[in-house]
Amino acid sequence: MFNIRSFLIISFSFLISLVIIMTDTNAENTSSQNLVIEITQNAEITEPSENPPIATIIVKLFPDVAPKHVSQITMLAKEGFYDGIIFHRVIDGFMAQTGDPTGTGMGGSDLPDIRAEFSDEPFNRGTLGMARSQHPDSANSQFFICFEESSFLNGQYTVFGKVIEGMEYVDKIMRGEPPDYPDKIISMKVSNDG
Repeated sequence: MFNIRSFLIISFSFLISLVIIMTDTNAENTSSQNLVIEITQNAEITEPSENPPIATIIVKLFPDVAPKHVSQITMLAKEGFYDGIIFHRVIDGFMAQTGDPTGTGMGGSDLPDIRAEFSDEPFNRGTLGMARSQHPDSANSQFFICFEESSFLNGQYTVFGKVIEGMEYVDKIMRGEPPDYPDKIISMKVSNDG
C-alpha cells in the first residue's frame, strides 16, 4: 500500500537525482568556457589613416587548473573591462602582454589580487599566463600569450588557458615595450560553445 513514507522517499530520491544532474550540467558548462577575443592587426595597415583589420582569437580556459584566475578573468570580461586595452609589452620570440587599462604595465582592475595557482601545466606556444609583480600572489587583470615554448616560466606563473584558434593573429601583434602602434583588444567575451 502506498503511504506517506514511501511518497517522501521517492520524492527525496527524485530531488537528489535532479540536483546531481544539474550539478553535472553546470560543471560541464564551466569546463567548456572559452574566451572570444577580437584584436586589431596594425601590422596590416599601409596608411596611418586606415582602420586596422580585426581578427578573432579563441581561448580555451582551464578552470580545473586555475579556478580563481579563470573566475576573475571571466568576471572582468563580462563587465567589458578588457575592451579597448592595448598590448603594452610585446617581446618577439616570447610573449604579448595586455590587461592594463593604463597601458603602462603598472595598472590593473579594482578587484583584489589573486593568490598564485601554480600547476604542472607547461608554458607552450599559445599558453595564457597571468602577469604579476615580484610577489607570487599579485596577479590581477594583466595576462600574456606566449609566442613560443617558455618552459622557464613553468611553476613560476599561473597558466589559465590556451589559444585554440587564431594563433596566426597573435603572431602578428605589433612588437615593442610599448609598441609604436600598439594593437588592442576590441572585445573580449565569454562563450560556453567550447
